[in-house]
Amino acid sequence: MFAPPPAAFHFSVVFELPQFPSDIRFKEVSGLSVSTEFESVSEGGENRFTHQLPTRLNYGDLTLRRGAPLGSGVSYWARKALEEFSFKPANLLISLLNEKHLPIWNWYVVGAVPKQLEMSSFDAMQSEIVIETLVLSYQYFTYADPVSAALDAAGAISGSVSVSV
Repeated sequence: MFAPPPAAFHFSVVFELPQFPSDIRFKEVSGLSVSTEFESVSEGGENRFTHQLPTRLNYGDLTLRRGAPLGSGVSYWARKALEEFSFKPANLLISLLNEKHLPIWNWYVVGAVPKQLEMSSFDAMQSEIVIETLVLSYQYFTYADPVSAALDAAGAISGSVSVSV
């Protein structure tokens, strides 16, 4: 049976840090991206093309936005890093949730450190919530969903499902 793509508005962000309940209430997550660098290698006698060999992966910056909390372990961690130049990498789990609040897609982000912490502008003529934006640099992320887990299990059992570079 056809299942529609999941909605992007129901998600959670959990840091492996001491936290307050407000630390999981983000309004936006962006920057979960990975790309591959390639090295061009020319082959002697072959002038029609160059071989493109993958060399390494690049992960984009992760941006988290939320209404600025009054107390936050995550904000404290970020301020400590940026104000005192005391960087302590942390891992976090980003999960896209279904209507029953169960994770359907998961991204486990490893070795995140704060790169930027920004508060939205204050304007006496506007009635808006103060937004805190946290930009993180990280080493890599792993992705998990039920279908990938099933394919990995099937490949482990039968050896017929494999992906390699």
